[in-house]
Amino acid sequence: MNSYTENLYLSVDQVAERFSVSKDTIWRWKRQDEFPKPVKLGGTTTRWRLADIEEWEGQLTCGFITCLDVDVDAMMAR
Repeated sequence: MNSYTENLYLSVDQVAERFSVSKDTIWRWKRQDEFPKPVKLGGTTTRWRLADIEEWEGQLTCGFITCLDVDVDAMMAR
């Protein structure tokens, strides 16, 4: 975690935009404990630490295809 991102906070709008989802989805992920905990900054102001978001992203499993039904040699010959 670097000190730069540790001190940056994102709003729900910014987090939703980062993941191309709706704000409702971010709040649902939070309720389901599938997402980093937000920080209450006072009153009704809630933010997510960028460092927490980046750490969470680093733990995600990627859904890459590991087996393709193609002739790789034929593709490389093109």
